[in-house]
Amino acid sequence: MSREIIEHKLALLPDLPGCYIMKNKADDIIYIGKAKKLKNRVRSYFRGEHVGKTKRLVEDIVDFETIVTGSDKEALLLEVTLIQKHQPKYNIRLKRGTSYPYLKITNEKDPQLVITSDVEKDGAYYFGPYPDVWAASETKQLIQKIYPLRKCNGHQNRACLYYHLGQCIGPCDHEVSKEEYDAQIRRIKSFLNGNVTDIKRDLREKMQEAAEDMNYERAAEFRDQVSYIERTVEKQSIISNDFTPRDFFNYYMDKGWISIQVFFVRQATLIKREATMFPIIDTPEEELMSFILQYYQDSNNQIPKEVYVPETVDTALMEETLETKVHVPKQGRKKELLDLTGKNSELALKEKFRLIEMKEQKTTGAIEELSAILDLPYIERIEAFDHSNIQGTNPVSAMVSFKDGIPDKTNYRKYKIRTVVGSNEYATTQEVIRRRYSRLLKEKRELPDLILMDGGKAQVNAAVDVLENELSLSIPVAGMVKDQKHRTAGLLFGDDLEPVVLNPRSQAFHLVQRIQEEVHRFAITFHRNVRSKNSFTSQLDDIRGVGPKTRTKVLRHFKSMKRLKEAEIEEMTELGIPEEVARRIKETLLESPSK
Repeated sequence: MSREIIEHKLALLPDLPGCYIMKNKADDIIYIGKAKKLKNRVRSYFRGEHVGKTKRLVEDIVDFETIVTGSDKEALLLEVTLIQKHQPKYNIRLKRGTSYPYLKITNEKDPQLVITSDVEKDGAYYFGPYPDVWAASETKQLIQKIYPLRKCNGHQNRACLYYHLGQCIGPCDHEVSKEEYDAQIRRIKSFLNGNVTDIKRDLREKMQEAAEDMNYERAAEFRDQVSYIERTVEKQSIISNDFTPRDFFNYYMDKGWISIQVFFVRQATLIKREATMFPIIDTPEEELMSFILQYYQDSNNQIPKEVYVPETVDTALMEETLETKVHVPKQGRKKELLDLTGKNSELALKEKFRLIEMKEQKTTGAIEELSAILDLPYIERIEAFDHSNIQGTNPVSAMVSFKDGIPDKTNYRKYKIRTVVGSNEYATTQEVIRRRYSRLLKEKRELPDLILMDGGKAQVNAAVDVLENELSLSIPVAGMVKDQKHRTAGLLFGDDLEPVVLNPRSQAFHLVQRIQEEVHRFAITFHRNVRSKNSFTSQLDDIRGVGPKTRTKVLRHFKSMKRLKEAEIEEMTELGIPEEVARRIKETLLESPSK
């Protein structure tokens, strides 16, 4: 994916929390992260300079996708789940099974408040999971001071130290009634469900008093306790025993396309998202139902105990077909998750349309703009030439072809210069133009609507001379000129080859820039290959016993001088080269200086 496409995707990023997934050119997931604001975080990877591991990551990124979540905390939890599943190369590897802890009120005669990573169906109350493990531990300590349950091991027949410190309800000292436990548990549940305003206010008052008494360490402790509450308790929801597997389906439709997304919720945690888009034929409700049924026909997708869909879906028919509960949530957390699924569907489809629009702007839109600037009919096909040599040695030329603003690589051509000795841009241009277009005329093939030369007036005049005076062709020719920093600056065009200034922000400018960079890359790569092969063959030519056939065998098999130097004699003899000649090649190359 080009940098320009990435820039357009960056412009579409929402100012919302969520996860981002970075991919390489093989479409492998190489990094997963989370952000409070996806727009700011993801953009930061493509702005400014980076060092170390981040620099290597950014160099590998060719595409990314995002998942919007309801909060920063949800993004963090989803991030861990995705990392554990995909194990991206640039993420810190978590051990399989590693998970965030929960706060648990045990289900027993004398209940306790404990931290656990194992969630079971044991009648206990579970709160979490908590991304900040340290904050969860400190919050547990705070609760034990404010709303103590049993903290000791019990059955000690005497009051423990925690009881005297006010951190244990005291079942070893006296019988604690169920009513007393229930009342305390209600307070803890209320606290862990976010009703912490009074406690935070009390802690802040104590912090202020400690600061006024210049007891700054004590004030810092109260400050930290407030921070722990904010990082763990606020916006928490009780999980209890409800670990029902659920899938959430929602869609977004526009311009004849439908975008559908599925959220998987397992163990009360969003663990995965899947997405698809396709042209719509039926109503969106019918398309969604058809998609869901086909989705579960896939053996890899198990039907959960509950499926959630938008209210326009026929839930009765879905239940009968899937043989599971199908719900339309009206409020609460489930409604929020369904809405999030719809929001992600909308963002995905809008991104697709934006990229299509951008592609049209930079291709056919750019062509229309360039055609208007040069006062030409629609320029369907452009062919561009560039020459490459080093002090006149191994001269080559290369041609690239663009159709409707898109590279047409099947029509790229390479030329080894035959008639020109040394560095002569005018003569070199004449040769390649003559060879290219005399052949097209002979084969009666399509001619370009515009020829671009990567150079100045000399190259343009040379091309026009051959086209008009030798081939009787009237094809417009323009020169692509560069500024002092070797960057695209504009075109030379017209009878007097006056500079045509292109707005650097215009699509026409970016098209010319892409063509100039592509033909230069193609020519340089070709020249390097020719130079390397010539160096390779010239060294072989000096070895007694190596003729054209032997040289060809060696060149085709080993590709480079480095590989040939590292090869064993037996590997050369397997190609049919006599052992004596193979040994002579090996000895000669090992004695020659490395290049």
